[in-house]
Amino acid sequence: MKHVTPTSSTRRPIMSSGRRQRINTAISILSIPLFLLVWELVSRSQIVNIILFPPPTVVAVAMGEWIKSGEFAVDLAYSVARVVSGYLLGASIGVVFGVLTGQFQMISSLFSPVFHILRPIPPIAFVPIVILWFGLSETGKIFLVFWGVFFTVWLTTHIGVQKIDRGLIRAALMLGTPRRRMLTEIVLFGALPYIAVGLRTAVSISFYTLVAAELAGAFAGIVYRIEIAQQNLQTGQVMGGLVALGAISFLADRGFSALTQRLVWWR
Repeated sequence: MKHVTPTSSTRRPIMSSGRRQRINTAISILSIPLFLLVWELVSRSQIVNIILFPPPTVVAVAMGEWIKSGEFAVDLAYSVARVVSGYLLGASIGVVFGVLTGQFQMISSLFSPVFHILRPIPPIAFVPIVILWFGLSETGKIFLVFWGVFFTVWLTTHIGVQKIDRGLIRAALMLGTPRRRMLTEIVLFGALPYIAVGLRTAVSISFYTLVAAELAGAFAGIVYRIEIAQQNLQTGQVMGGLVALGAISFLADRGFSALTQRLVWWR
């Protein structure tokens, strides 16, 4: 077989990593305006029903009226309060149980089988029983967010604790390190990268479960407002609510990612 040696005319210039990075950044910046343009053209092309699939300009007007009425601030405050309350409760208890089941075999044998059975049950499946237990109170909505967050944080913490080098723990015990200090300074510190991943994943999950929580019966909230707008065929506000929900979830995820990069810098 004849071997063909590439000549200078046939060689392609190698793109530098800096130039490639600039191109990728430009594409990322242009992707959202391009998406909105395609969305606008499709909605106004009469291919789809413009009432059921409103263009982004109509969604923007609906969002503006929502904000101007003052209802958006109230709905946002209720939704964020539910997410924050359920998240903090689920994350803190999840970390505690994850450390205990990951470190102590007897506690793991007691709780892990139950947790593994309960973990796959989606929070929305609990809506009927939560309404019976808590009615339409805020407690039921916080419970649903707690349910979605707890098992994610518990599992990642449990795995993180079990991944710690056992030789390091034995060395600490041989040096006479008190058990409480070992839990906080060696076990918890060593599992922190896994815990951070679980906490970040739980941020998105808390917004998923917010949908179930507010559909369970609410008097304010972003998902509640989406449901009311859907019943009145105000599709512009429905789409605006979805955009708002996605934007808040995105900002929360990015904020938590930046925070963990500073706090867990060695991972």
